[in-house]
Amino acid sequence: MAWIFVVLAGVFEVAMALSLKLSNGFTHLWWSLSFLVTAVLSFGLLSYALKSLEVGTAYAVWTGVGAAGTAVLGMIAMGDSVSLPRLLCIVLILSGVIGLRAVA
Repeated sequence: MAWIFVVLAGVFEVAMALSLKLSNGFTHLWWSLSFLVTAVLSFGLLSYALKSLEVGTAYAVWTGVGAAGTAVLGMIAMGDSVSLPRLLCIVLILSGVIGLRAVA
């Protein structure tokens, strides 16, 4: 169950990053509030998961899910550039996340 919380925390990290971008330096109230809410949810879920998981592995998975998810969302919704090397790097990040889960 703790792994589900880590992955959900990573998903909220993606939402947090998107909200941060859309807050435009905290000048848009609703996106700024969205950032705060998703940050609390992300860190809260990670904190809960850390009760039963090793900190290094859980943190690496959390940041991996967040980084890969944010990169993909940036490509899909924010107009970030898409290239084969970028996509391969995302695959490598996700492979590392899966590998860490497999050996934990």
